[in-house]
Amino acid sequence: AYCYHGQTLLASDKCGEAIRSLQESEKFFAKAEALCKEYGETKGPGTTAKPSGHLFFRKLGSLIKNILEKCQRENGFIYFQKVPAEAPQLELKANYGLVEPVPFEFPALNAHWTPETVAAFDLTKRPKDDTAKPKPDEEVKPLKEPDIKPQKDSGCQIS
Repeated sequence: AYCYHGQTLLASDKCGEAIRSLQESEKFFAKAEALCKEYGETKGPGTTAKPSGHLFFRKLGSLIKNILEKCQRENGFIYFQKVPAEAPQLELKANYGLVEPVPFEFPALNAHWTPETVAAFDLTKRPKDDTAKPKPDEEVKPLKEPDIKPQKDSGCQIS
């Protein structure tokens, strides 16, 4: 999130804040990389998963590095902005591209569903001989297939 936030800050000409955001992103990426490698070396049933080798994870590391270098280069040539000591706050509530969620409400119960009706569905009170008995298999009579001889004039050619 800090990586993409830094990219947005750079696009809005806030290069100092973008550098700080990308440095924070680099710090969290290093921490995540260490955890992924530790997870990959753990013994157990989940050892086939290697999160550090995933394409997104590999691309993210180079993306962070490239954008940070670009920000530092542009800040040295164009912007000359001071890098803040504290990372900028992320906007956790998106205000674009999303619709407002509609709260879910259960529909009202029908008048037919009384406590007596619901109690009648008790599966522990079912009859014991309720198991379905398989039908005996009927004997299948063999069918005589017609004798089809291949024709030479079928139009197919093997070349």
